[in-house]
Amino acid sequence: MPAVSTVLVVGGGTAGTAAAILLAEAGVAVDLVELKPDITALGSGITLQGNALRVLRRLGVWEDVKRGGHSHNQLALRAAGAAAGVIVKLDVDRTGGPDLPATVGMYRPALARILMDRVVAMGVKVRTGTTFADLTQDSTGVTVEFTDGSTGRYDLVVGADGIRSATRQALGIDADIQGESLGAWRVIVPRPASVSHTELYYGGPSYISGYCPINDRAMYAYFTEIAQDRMRTTPEEKLAIVRGFAEHYHGPWDEIRETLTDPSAIHYTWFESHLLDGPWHQGRVLLIGDAAHACPPTLAQGAAMALEDAHVLTDILVNRDRVSDEVLESFTMRRLPRTRAIVKASRQIVRWTLARDPGDVPALQAQIAALVTEPA
Repeated sequence: MPAVSTVLVVGGGTAGTAAAILLAEAGVAVDLVELKPDITALGSGITLQGNALRVLRRLGVWEDVKRGGHSHNQLALRAAGAAAGVIVKLDVDRTGGPDLPATVGMYRPALARILMDRVVAMGVKVRTGTTFADLTQDSTGVTVEFTDGSTGRYDLVVGADGIRSATRQALGIDADIQGESLGAWRVIVPRPASVSHTELYYGGPSYISGYCPINDRAMYAYFTEIAQDRMRTTPEEKLAIVRGFAEHYHGPWDEIRETLTDPSAIHYTWFESHLLDGPWHQGRVLLIGDAAHACPPTLAQGAAMALEDAHVLTDILVNRDRVSDEVLESFTMRRLPRTRAIVKASRQIVRWTLARDPGDVPALQAQIAALVTEPA
């Protein structure tokens, strides 16, 4: 018997849906609440490395992910000049094992839909547009008041509600969220026939630019800049900025640039990160995913770390017969060294990028690949 029989998951992102699926599979009665009314409608593209794919296979959704995304095993670096020649083409480590591709690019809402469909199929009770209003703990569980006026009683509450986690705030745990001084422009575009894997450009007016195929027809493309307040930038101005960047890049960008016509398709975000040194719980309320740790996307490990959290948490809970501080602390201790290494390495690449310093990115990537090749 698992250590818990009833669990509330707060947050319907990657960490929350993965935890709900695995706990339900273990025989736990799971409720999931998500404040957003539609968790499958937001975002542009996502890059999933092999260690993320390993957990997605464990969730029973790998075949759907494979059909819905674009698998590839190489990465190309291109020159930023007019010729835009390929400087080097690299084989990417298959960190999920030899039977999985190195990388899958996907439309983020498509991944969210696959995960949510699996959540529902596992019998999890899902409520969107709802979250908790109050958490009251005692020695045997948590009484939860919800924003829709209902209440519930759970053995454990899992806060998987993102980098600005309301669950973390309710526990009074402070997070030092760091802006990483880079902003990213992202847009879904038609995929040129010449693009079969991720390609990156270092140099030119953008600190990092590139694109990643997400299926047979589309890919997501991106530019980075020094982070700025773009709240008042109109959609038309955003499109003009992205087209302005694209004018300085060539190769496939010459074809991509002609498809940049829809102002509503442009997304802008800042790179942010944080890491809780622990504990990641108070009583019977536990934090996972971005609520506990978040990294800039320079190593494409954010979703992978969230998925691994869900897997490790379930593994711990199904192999214990009761919940205790020692049990929940063991989760933090198992995850903290790995997530600390990921956050540190991701931040280092940001620092090198801002300094226009090539650093030793290949060595750092190899170090992280060796780390995450080992199952969490």
